[in-house]
Amino acid sequence: MKFLYNISIFHLELAFKVLSWFNDKIKSGLEGRKKSLEIVKSKIKNEDNVLWIHAASLGEYEQGLPVLEKLKEKYPNHKVLITFFSPSGYENVVKKNKEDILCYLPFDKKSTISEFVKAVHPEIFFTVKYDFWFHLLDELKKANAKVFVISALFYENQVYFKSYGKWFVNELKKNVDWIFHQTEKSLSLAQKVGLTKGSVSGDTRFDRVKQIKNRDNSVELISEFKAEKKLLVFGSSWEAEEKMAQILSQKLENFKILIAPHDLKRVQNLKQIFPSAILYSEIAKSQNRKTEIETTSQLHDFTTSQILIIDSIGLLSKLYSYSDIAIVGGGFHDKGLHNILEAATFGVPVIFGNQYKKNPEADALIAQNGGKSFDNEELAADFVLELSKNSNLLQEMSENAGNFVHSQPNSSEIILEKILA
Repeated sequence: MKFLYNISIFHLELAFKVLSWFNDKIKSGLEGRKKSLEIVKSKIKNEDNVLWIHAASLGEYEQGLPVLEKLKEKYPNHKVLITFFSPSGYENVVKKNKEDILCYLPFDKKSTISEFVKAVHPEIFFTVKYDFWFHLLDELKKANAKVFVISALFYENQVYFKSYGKWFVNELKKNVDWIFHQTEKSLSLAQKVGLTKGSVSGDTRFDRVKQIKNRDNSVELISEFKAEKKLLVFGSSWEAEEKMAQILSQKLENFKILIAPHDLKRVQNLKQIFPSAILYSEIAKSQNRKTEIETTSQLHDFTTSQILIIDSIGLLSKLYSYSDIAIVGGGFHDKGLHNILEAATFGVPVIFGNQYKKNPEADALIAQNGGKSFDNEELAADFVLELSKNSNLLQEMSENAGNFVHSQPNSSEIILEKILA
């Protein structure tokens, strides 16, 4: 099995090389990996103590961040290494984090990973959810690092529960000190195959969104746009959510609509669908109101417009604080549901598609009547219309959504206590 694993890593690297000719993000990730060893050698010395977090992408990094922040408080003099597999995670975080060491995780080839781990010589390592690389875990254990998995989520059709997955399970048994599971079901599945070194700590994303709720979430000019009306926010929208916005823009009364597309390449499509919509960049070019809105006419168009399109990144989690109903994208196709907790933390009912098998928090939010999922965008739009007209139901779902998030345990505290034991 190890031979087949090595072959798969060879083909993975080969695929990256081929696809890099056609995809700029893949090319960026491939080029970045060539610099990873050089980065850690230049920034980590033999006498340094190192904390290392690995995340596949941005979502996993956000899950791991509450734990990392608490470890940094506990070990203020340790250096911190953050590695990513995907360019989307690396490129987002490297722009904001100037304090820690960031790089791509090299491909999981034994010789390459061995040299990389020796250069890092971490004291504590943790990966998030289920991004397991087996040469990496093996080399970490040889280096006497404490190895943890946080916010783990096991489900039935993973390789570990197949007849040919025994080798993978044995590698985890051998090299991981403790697995912190999101759910009882995940823990139960792991225990059935012998992964007994684990416990349920919950989802660290709840800790993260609780922090989001308590920060300054003001976004320039959004209050002016919303004015005295209610606000419907489409977060990380795809084509299905755009169809919902079309339906609702024609039927909603006393609501304004804000659309933050998952991919900014969709902005031009949105302008074609909603020609009278305002782009956020057009009204927020500087902090000087006279420069932002140069004429009274422009100000009038902005405040009276029904639809605002967010054509910049990094604002969405704050924008939810202004919303009365949130529609979160990704759930109407197999790309996967985006983060519903960022909206729910503000006490906002969340509407989404029903393709979310890897998101147990979606089922839990629905069970608490703080959110609903639908088979298609037409049914979802019908419910939003109903919700917009029923103030009692809207208030009830709003309270349920907020209570759902803020009643969750502080997962990072549970994890930290075990790590430091």
